[in-house]
Amino acid sequence: MLAFLFEYDLMPFHLSVLMLFMLSMAETLGYYIGLRPSTFFKKVAPHWLIDSPWIQVKFSKVLIFVFLLINFSFSGYFIQLISFAYQHEFMPWYYAVLPALIIGIFFTVFMIHCLDQVIRPKFQTSHSNLLGRLATVSSGNARPGFSAQARVRDEFGQLHYVQVEPEFGELEFQSQVLLIRFKRSHYIAKKIAHSNQLFCAEQI
Repeated sequence: MLAFLFEYDLMPFHLSVLMLFMLSMAETLGYYIGLRPSTFFKKVAPHWLIDSPWIQVKFSKVLIFVFLLINFSFSGYFIQLISFAYQHEFMPWYYAVLPALIIGIFFTVFMIHCLDQVIRPKFQTSHSNLLGRLATVSSGNARPGFSAQARVRDEFGQLHYVQVEPEFGELEFQSQVLLIRFKRSHYIAKKIAHSNQLFCAEQI
């Protein structure tokens, strides 16, 4: 067991697990003393990262980093154990890190998408003043029966996050849509075609 823990070629993945435990403990203790690492990260993180559409989710953004640590460490262990099974030794860590990171990012994106689909939006909006406004799909793809998150500004410039769903077809990530009506807990939206003359710069 000690040989496994001190194995040099497994150190990047050991450190990932250690960071995961330290972050979990710090977040748990910080919840009771009012000094959570997630709050500190929000203050020091650059605005371009916080406002990036790739991480606009309905849960704490710290979970994205947690998922990445979990998936990276398990992917690395899996790769190294396969190598040990076939070659009876671990491959050098610098060969295992890159594929483990790629696999970890893939599963992290998958987990984020699945979790973001089942969590209710945390922003409550006034429905009447958003109808007829342009919105941008900011999380995942939407299709009939499966909504996605979109961001839209009201007449006062206030940013809102709403759930949108098409009547038919699919609304892709980053596509512009028009909010045409409200249905129970989400908006029915229509995708704006690139060829729509209404938004043509040459239209007078």
